[in-house]
Amino acid sequence: AGRHKHLWSYVVKYEPDYFGKRGFKSPRSKFLKARTINVGQLDELVEALEAKGLLEEREGMPYVDLEALGYAKLLGRGRLTRPVLVRVREFTVTAEKKVLEAGGRILAD
Repeated sequence: AGRHKHLWSYVVKYEPDYFGKRGFKSPRSKFLKARTINVGQLDELVEALEAKGLLEEREGMPYVDLEALGYAKLLGRGRLTRPVLVRVREFTVTAEKKVLEAGGRILAD
């Protein structure tokens, strides 16, 4: 008590860091969000890779390794117009349903 009033000269001389912020970091900032891609974006990605000649075929379907491309999760928004063999760590139920409806498959680790 008293550090802000009558002991101020003591604080200035002997304890210059007594007041101020201490640099607390919120635990939420330590966790990185997983990079995601939607099914519709996957369809566009397959077309782009095919146009560049970088698309690999497995089991008679285009094969896309999303983990190698830096994606961690496949989400279900959009439409898939062709069967695709997809390797990804995580996926939603909707994404799995849409890939299967298009005749493709998901390879999960």
